[in-house]
This record gives sequence, structure tokens and C-alpha cells, in this order.
Amino acid sequence: MPLRLTTCLALYLIFSAAQAHAQGAAAIKQGQRLWQQRCTDCHALDTDETGPRHRGVFGRRAGAIKDYDYSRALKRSQVTWDARSLDRWLTDPERFIPGQNMDFKVSSAAERAALIAYLQSLSSPGVGTGLTPARTQHAAPDMPPR
Repeated sequence: MPLRLTTCLALYLIFSAAQAHAQGAAAIKQGQRLWQQRCTDCHALDTDETGPRHRGVFGRRAGAIKDYDYSRALKRSQVTWDARSLDRWLTDPERFIPGQNMDFKVSSAAERAALIAYLQSLSSPGVGTGLTPARTQHAAPDMPPR
């Protein structure tokens, strides 16, 4: 009996992990689509455009990319980008950091979560911080270069 219970528990855990992985992959894919639709007018993954590059944003301190012309408010904000700070930022950038320059909001919590999942999937320590060259092997396979 204990062996059967252990086997059932192990199978349940494996199934749960696989399901969570699939849900995470779906969120990343949705986030990629949303990013392509809503963010590329001002942002690119690996280059600074109207807005700063997005690859490597997770763990990056706001205003930290060398040679990008951030607002004074963003440079002084002391924010490090993580899921919580990005959610607050995307909800209402001006309310989160008054005096910043981004005039774009994402009202849907589900869409913010998908965008954040996508941005997190593109980030790893040191990538996109302005301290090391951005690596492109983390890009989604169907992401066109910009």
C-alpha cells in the first residue's frame, strides 16, 4: 500500500509540474504576441529606441542602461524591475513613478501578467543591463529582429 501511494503521489507531482510548465509557456507566448502588438512602436529587445531595450529588464535597476536618455524621475526612482514593480508600472506608469515619460497603460491584469512572463523569459543575470552585451539566443524563435 505505501508503495502504491508513493507512486500515485509521484505521478501527481509530475503531472502538476508538466501542467504548470504548459501554462507558463502559454503565458509567455501570449505575452510575446502582446509585446509585438503593443510595445514595438517604442521598444526593441536588444537596442534602445524611443524606449529602452527590453531584453534583460528583469533584475535591472530602472534608469540603468548607459547612454539611454531616461527621465530624471526614472533615474532617481530606485526601482529594480521584477514582477511586482513591472505590474505596477504597466498598470499606471505615472502613478507609480511620477514624472516618467511613458504614456501607455495595460488595464487587463491577465495581459500584464502575460507581458511580464514574456519579459521574464528574456531575462537572465547580466543580460541587457548595459554592463554586458545582449545575447540573442533567448529570443523567442518567431520574434523578428528589430
